[in-house]
Amino acid sequence: MNDEGIRRVLGLLYQDETLRTFAALVLGEAGDLPPKALRKLEAGGLAARDDGGTWRATPERFRELLRAHAEPAEELSPEERVLRTFLVDGRLTTTTMRRDKRLVVLRYISRVFEPGVRYPEKDVNVALRAFHDDYAALRRYLVDEDLLSREGNVYWRSGGPVDL
Repeated sequence: MNDEGIRRVLGLLYQDETLRTFAALVLGEAGDLPPKALRKLEAGGLAARDDGGTWRATPERFRELLRAHAEPAEELSPEERVLRTFLVDGRLTTTTMRRDKRLVVLRYISRVFEPGVRYPEKDVNVALRAFHDDYAALRRYLVDEDLLSREGNVYWRSGGPVDL
């Protein structure tokens, strides 16, 4: 499908008579419709006649046009798929997930903390609250999975990936 097909469909919908005719077909009001407009819609792929001669709208034409011009879906790594599933606008949708998926999310979150820097608990809580309101559970998960270490009320990053 080339751009000509899109221009043709848009041109049909730009014309009042064909637009009204298409709308009537979509709404199931195929009473006394102009034959010229029906033939134009048929030529553009927006209308079709069934075996009994009854006209119907073919809105699936829009899907065809979209598919023909859509960008191919980007390939996501398994980790990226997990992150897109559980992080929406940078916030966790839930903290209850299988351990393997939780590890992917926790490794991502651990990047907030610089290796070698010591953080008071208050600062850790503020950073984790940006991801989820249950920052205490996140903090506990990070410590349990050896991504953060703790001594007293001081935390430091002890695992996870390091960005170079």
